[in-house]
Amino acid sequence: MILVTGASGGLGSLILKGLNDITDVEVVAGTRSGDGASARRIDFDHPASLAEGFKDADVLLFISAGYAEDDVVLARHGAVVDAAAAAGVRHVIYTSLAASGERMTIALPHRWTEERLAKAPFDVTILRNGLYTEIPVGLAVAGAATAAATGVFAAPFGEGRVSVVAKEDLADAAVRVAAETDRDLRTGGRSRHADRTYELEGPAAVGGAEIAEALAASLGRPVEYRSVSLSEARAGLQGNGLLPYQVTHTLSIFANIKAGWTEAPHSDITALLPDGPRPIRDAIAAAVKAGCRSQSLDAGAN
Repeated sequence: MILVTGASGGLGSLILKGLNDITDVEVVAGTRSGDGASARRIDFDHPASLAEGFKDADVLLFISAGYAEDDVVLARHGAVVDAAAAAGVRHVIYTSLAASGERMTIALPHRWTEERLAKAPFDVTILRNGLYTEIPVGLAVAGAATAAATGVFAAPFGEGRVSVVAKEDLADAAVRVAAETDRDLRTGGRSRHADRTYELEGPAAVGGAEIAEALAASLGRPVEYRSVSLSEARAGLQGNGLLPYQVTHTLSIFANIKAGWTEAPHSDITALLPDGPRPIRDAIAAAVKAGCRSQSLDAGAN
């Protein structure tokens, strides 16, 4: 049986749906507020819930629990590893961070968790996920109104470019690894994915110029990219409802892009997706177009 944690989240829900579409796989959802019927209660902040929640799970698809200060994330992840070992889980698949994010502040809890998992008594597969396409798309959509008015798209990318990947592709890769692991265990063998680390980076990189091009195509007017400083980016982030650690992590991502460290040197994603990953620029263009249309409708309503 496969247990998926964080099954109500963006990535987890996609993985759960993909696994539920496979008829020979038994899959159970785990959520913070699980009712015990449609989903088990898997609350990383309450370790006592994990022992019962992980019961009878052969494969644990452990989706990382970010959105907190590092010490909170370390406590959560440590509790998961301990509970999985105590429950007799045979194989853990963990969604980590890709190598291109090694210097980002968000990398620390991921690498710490990888080390903890390596010392555990069960087999492990690490899925090092690249940054979601939503990062450049979010910037583009947020800058659409200004670009429409001024012809300028401003972002703290410098001349850097970032490899991004569709969340759906990461979900498809996780579904394949989990399903194959479950089948291998049921036939009495070890998973073919045991002790493997997959770098699931995006196959293409985008920068400010490419995002400006997508905006220009959606707006029907020329749009020029202008790089802004990290100080300007910080000023824009503060007072925006973000918690201090979220500001820190966001600026760290921007700083790494500016430094030229976020283009992936290697990716395993094509090996796990027979049909290949989704075209990133198409996804960016579609999201920008939808965002621009939404903003136009909002403006008309006002």
